[in-house]
Amino acid sequence: MALHPLLSAAVVLAAALLPGTAAQARGYTPQGRCGDHARLDIASPTGTCVALLADEAEGLRMPRRILEVAPGRYWIVDMGSWDADRGRLLEMTLPADGPAPRRAKIAVLADKLDRPLGLAIGPDGKAYVGEAGRIWRTPVPAAGGALQREVLIDKLPHDGAHPLKEIAFGPGGRMFVNVGSSSDACRDDRQQQPVPCPDLAGATPRAAVYEAVLAGPQWALQSFKPFATGLRNSVALAVLADGPAKGTVLQGENSIDYTDVGSPPEELNVLQAGKHYGWPYCVADRQPARGYEKRFDCAATVAPRMLWPAHAAPLQMVAGPAGSRFAGQVLVAWHGYKPAGHRVVGYARDAQGLPAGQPVEWLGGWDAKPGVRPLGKPTGLTVDRQGRLLVVEDLNRTVLMLLPSAPKK
Repeated sequence: MALHPLLSAAVVLAAALLPGTAAQARGYTPQGRCGDHARLDIASPTGTCVALLADEAEGLRMPRRILEVAPGRYWIVDMGSWDADRGRLLEMTLPADGPAPRRAKIAVLADKLDRPLGLAIGPDGKAYVGEAGRIWRTPVPAAGGALQREVLIDKLPHDGAHPLKEIAFGPGGRMFVNVGSSSDACRDDRQQQPVPCPDLAGATPRAAVYEAVLAGPQWALQSFKPFATGLRNSVALAVLADGPAKGTVLQGENSIDYTDVGSPPEELNVLQAGKHYGWPYCVADRQPARGYEKRFDCAATVAPRMLWPAHAAPLQMVAGPAGSRFAGQVLVAWHGYKPAGHRVVGYARDAQGLPAGQPVEWLGGWDAKPGVRPLGKPTGLTVDRQGRLLVVEDLNRTVLMLLPSAPKK
């Protein structure tokens, strides 16, 4: 659950004024070497280690997404804070030599972005960036070149509790976009919960995933309309690119924020055009949400594919690419601060090509350990051309990489 913007600003200010206390409490203490980089005490599978590539020393403020856009060149969406126009688009490179532990180099490509989140490569080879109220694209320039920004979709709703826009591409020039709900559970100023919920009304509902269709020589926008509704906040959004479920849209639901530790569960949903997935009326496997008992027929909604632990807070989901050790898996960054969160997990895909079974923990054991590590805060992940898993943390301001560990002598 995100900090209120004013509280977030206060935390950042406190860290800046007291670098010897707050800043150190947020950071990691290296535990030897992981390849050519500093090693962090974060649990990972046998034969691997977690390396620190960059943190606030390289200027990171609130990184939320990372993607390799060209060989050895990684773009990072850094939201800056929950205040508008504090975001940046960064480029990270890894030096080929130099003294260990090696650190990444980071350059600013664009600034004054409004709460950016989504970052993806489209069918035209261009990079697409989702700010809170718009989506734009640019060719990936040569190293050191300038961006050529083209606004594709503008004036998206960007107020309320869930303003962030995730992007995922499917086959045939289809682009899926998160338009999150304006509130947690559709409570109005009098704490009433109306039926129908205003977020779901009209031709342009919120709490929805939209589908854009791009076509033609210039991949121009042909249409932009709701695809699936009743989805509180779809910042974990992926489209399967191979296998029997190719083209299937997956959504990780950040469910209503009860104070209970074990309720309600988060959800993995398989999205279908025109279907309703329950928010705000239903949680879990089509069970009435608090305040909506006997007021809505949850049987009319689509049941989740899988229930995930309560408050795990899935903040990004990607399909492991073919040829990597993550092939045949769907990887998820669980950001939540409660026991089920703060880890990166992978779900194997079954004979139907869909996630199933129990998760593999790629990064886990990520609770706070004074003097060693803070509580894990993974928000974004990618697998690069070399098959390496990279992870960014927002509140801890890091870029991490999973690497093979050197054999013990």
